Amino acid sequence: MSANDSPRSRSRLAYLGVGVVLLVVVVAWLWQFWAQGAPLLDPRATPRPVTPRSDFAPEEQATIALFRRASPSVAHITTLTVARDVFTLNLLQIPEGTGSGFIWDDAGNIVTNFHVVQNASGAQVALADHSTWKARAVGVAPDKDLAVLRIDAPKGQLRPIPIGSSKDLHVGQRVYAIGNPFGLDQTLTTGVISALGREIESVTRRPIQGVIQTDAAINPGNSGGPLLDSAGRLIGVNTAIFSPSGAWAGIGFAIPVDTVNRVVPELIRYGKAIRPGLGVQVAEDQLARELGLSGVLVVDVVPGGAAARAGIQPTRRDAFGRVRLGDAIVGLGGNKVESVNDLFLALERYKVGDTVSVALLRDKKRQEVKVTLEELK
Repeated sequence: MSANDSPRSRSRLAYLGVGVVLLVVVVAWLWQFWAQGAPLLDPRATPRPVTPRSDFAPEEQATIALFRRASPSVAHITTLTVARDVFTLNLLQIPEGTGSGFIWDDAGNIVTNFHVVQNASGAQVALADHSTWKARAVGVAPDKDLAVLRIDAPKGQLRPIPIGSSKDLHVGQRVYAIGNPFGLDQTLTTGVISALGREIESVTRRPIQGVIQTDAAINPGNSGGPLLDSAGRLIGVNTAIFSPSGAWAGIGFAIPVDTVNRVVPELIRYGKAIRPGLGVQVAEDQLARELGLSGVLVVDVVPGGAAARAGIQPTRRDAFGRVRLGDAIVGLGGNKVESVNDLFLALERYKVGDTVSVALLRDKKRQEVKVTLEELK
């Protein structure tokens, strides 16, 4: 028998084993006590008293008042598409997307973006009082990404939005956007004007000038909603964001209200925007450059149209079948024209019936003619 197998050694090992077991039991009990937390419960617990607050800060008061005044003018637009019921084979209109808009007048005209309703077969408009109305299309201006819908709501439920101006805006001034981002209606975001005079591309790939850039959060669903100044006046229509992810990244764009206030009455009056034109068909910029031409090459003129009356020459073939290039438009109304976009932007400064000076290159010689602008078909 070894010394380690003595009765005394066995007794010490037994005590040690009992101690370990007791330690485990105590730790388990303490763990259960802490985990269950029963002794921590206090049956006398009651809600804490509310700490009174002071009045809202002046800026908060102004923002709250602005939202209360402006939000009744903002509409939630749901676009519809046609689908066939798989069981009955009946054609149904189902929701396709959402956007924003605002009440233009008490006749029920609702302004929104063209791209909001572009592919829709119908639309519904929900007002701030949660009433929903079937909408009819009044007119669209794809080049300006604007559209007008109409609902048959009573005048008492229509709160037209106050109209401001975009010609006297300043970088740094506060702005407020109200809309329905991701379908969440009556959402207010705030920011400042980050830049002015931006240019973006419409769905028709035509430029929209004078665009307002803002850092107010604009997300999918905000399109067509109003951008307001601190007086609650409309200064722009939220239309686009610049974002790699598709969500807000601090750069949003709004069509300036001066453009909106010019185009919307035309849509209500005529169902389309009235654009001044020269009565010409022009070549793409790439073709003109390949031919070594500057300016915009005239391919054809409308017989009896404004350009024809002014003597502008189209591209044609002579008696021997050779192509004779037409005039190249290099200026309009004192504005230099180097591309098709330059020509469209120069024309936007005028209206139908205005007489403008058009600078031409004909056989490499510069000359000017007077053209009375006509409606662009």
